[in-house]
Amino acid sequence: MERSARNQQPGTQATEDVMNLDDLVFHPWAVQGPREVPTLVGGSGSHVVDVNGRRYLDFSSQLVFTNLGHQHPRIVAAIKEQADRLCTLAPGHASDVRGEAARLIIEVAPENLGHVLFTTGGTEAIEHAVRMARLHTGRPKVLAAYRSYHGSTTTSIHLTGDPRRWASDTGAAGAVHFFGPFLYRSAFGSRTPEEECERALAHLEQVILLEGPSTIAGLVLESVVGSSGVIAPPPGYLRGVRELCDRHGIVYIADEVMVGFCRTGAWFGVDHAGVAPDLMAFAKGVNSGYVPLGGVLVSDAIYETFTKRPYPAGMTYSGHPLACAAAVGAINAMHEEGTAAAAGRLGKDVLGPGLRELAGRHPSVGDVRGIGGLWSLELVRDRQTKQPLVPAGGTAAEIAPIIAVARACVDKGLLPLVQGNRVNVAPPLNVTDADAAAGVAILDEALSVADAYLS
Repeated sequence: MERSARNQQPGTQATEDVMNLDDLVFHPWAVQGPREVPTLVGGSGSHVVDVNGRRYLDFSSQLVFTNLGHQHPRIVAAIKEQADRLCTLAPGHASDVRGEAARLIIEVAPENLGHVLFTTGGTEAIEHAVRMARLHTGRPKVLAAYRSYHGSTTTSIHLTGDPRRWASDTGAAGAVHFFGPFLYRSAFGSRTPEEECERALAHLEQVILLEGPSTIAGLVLESVVGSSGVIAPPPGYLRGVRELCDRHGIVYIADEVMVGFCRTGAWFGVDHAGVAPDLMAFAKGVNSGYVPLGGVLVSDAIYETFTKRPYPAGMTYSGHPLACAAAVGAINAMHEEGTAAAAGRLGKDVLGPGLRELAGRHPSVGDVRGIGGLWSLELVRDRQTKQPLVPAGGTAAEIAPIIAVARACVDKGLLPLVQGNRVNVAPPLNVTDADAAAGVAILDEALSVADAYLS
């Protein structure tokens, strides 16, 4: 294939040249080969721009990480200032910007999480949180929910509960799955949130007892289930999990990779329940994804374990200065702009009402659920049976309906976030009301495509 764009500067290529270059990239979660996707070269706020100058409203925050949108001036300035001073530094050295990022993160975190291990992303954060839990307790097993996603490295993909783990799951990583609460598709026959909470906790306790509490190091749980369904726990559930972990000496690991840093209308998802985990994984929104950064917030008790012996792991780019500078800029901007409150209002006053109104017009919408700036439309073939519009892990032909919905969105200038039989809605948290309403209006048109597949 002709590679005429090889010596051109990024952002200057013609569309065909850019796609030729894209063919050199091995893409994750995809069948390899030519693709039909927008080639994005710029952006601002809640919009991105393709190589032809067309603007798209980003209703995905990419993979739910641009919490402050694209090209936020405070974050860009922080990265530029740090680049002028010191671009990179090995993790063994002390760093002013690394320490300041840790201070700002600890300041907004739940109590007793007094130290930060920096990683380069969420999956690494889960890997290290699990390693800490196992070393701290001397136990091998880790519990995780079936409807969950924790990353794609070895431990985190085994802990993942949704179909993305199937191709990699060897059943030999010490991962034990349980059913979390999900009233719309209750595994317990519940009719109310209260019943679902009570029965889900009773089920979890039975799993703990049958697996053997003395064999379980930790329990990892998304504080709000993200890409596996956008499922907020019923009131009382996270507090019940905290109590079960305390009773059996299990380390409670909160996965806040997707929902941390204001996405749910609070700094962290656990804040809605008023509970503090023993370890908390974060990434994505900590700096709006401008430079890869993740980490683990470590409780005082677990920190003490590693004052007596070294922690046996590390990363070359742990606490990278440019990433930490972006975090400092982002967190300060979130304070100044009241991002947590803005996300709460976005969900309550704009997205929630708008998406529920869509459900009333489209029989393909079986359920609407969400919190703050993270929502989901669950698409079904029949509202009574709740049969999903497309099956989990389906073939290309079987998932054609949801792909058609996604293409309809893109054709109308909206970048959606599609997972399974769901269209998730996660715009930047500083999206304007007008842009949010415009996105909902495009979804209204695209859902007619889903309706056409109903029998």
